[in-house]
Amino acid sequence: MAEPEPLEHERSSIAARPFHRVLLKLSGEALSGHRDYGIDQEHVEALATEIAGVHGEGTELAIVVGGGNIMRGMEAAAAGMDRATADYAGMLASVLNSLTVQDALERRGAQTRIQSAINVAEVAEPYIRRRAVRHLEKGRIVIFAAGTGNPFFTTDTAAALRALEIGAEAILMAKNEVDGVYDGDPNVDPEARFLPELTHLEAIERGLKVMDTTALSLCMDNHLPIYVFALQEGNIRRVVGGERVGTIISTPETGASP
Repeated sequence: MAEPEPLEHERSSIAARPFHRVLLKLSGEALSGHRDYGIDQEHVEALATEIAGVHGEGTELAIVVGGGNIMRGMEAAAAGMDRATADYAGMLASVLNSLTVQDALERRGAQTRIQSAINVAEVAEPYIRRRAVRHLEKGRIVIFAAGTGNPFFTTDTAAALRALEIGAEAILMAKNEVDGVYDGDPNVDPEARFLPELTHLEAIERGLKVMDTTALSLCMDNHLPIYVFALQEGNIRRVVGGERVGTIISTPETGASP
């Protein structure tokens, strides 16, 4: 297959490199595997094996887990449920998924902590930024649950916010059934073109379904790159190790050399 044509700004793109601290964004659907909803435990086990392996190689790793495999606030609201109530239900779904991921990781020897944006003291710590950073420094995987703790904000926004708060070098977005960003829906449009690299602003202006606009704007304003790639065996390790996999979304800082 021929290499896709580069975008105009790619000459000033950031270089792929190994990472010291990253935030991995997992959608709820990443835990459901090929099921329509719920949790595919076999899929979770395989995912946990790779994440634990990457962490064991020295990468400081935080995770944000969505809840869309159990409850998606916007869809429930569209069906007639109050939006705020639906979003709070989605936060609880995120907590359930976080517990599932924590259990699988700890059975592989990884030390983890869940920090929740809503109060569930029996199963998770409250979110405290300094404590989260200290956990990372001590070699623990930190799982951020319940989004931002506020309705009308997605777990994409939570991922951007937490990544910035902990000083992550990048957000890694592992996607189901897609190997990066396209200029259309590849499942519908066979002519959709793969985009190896673009800016946050391009993603916003073109309405590309990468993250919600709030999250993209937050990343753009703070020059936080986003790596979008397929949730396939070995890809997380490849991206963390500096390989060019999937799509890189970045905004070159003013004055950066071309």
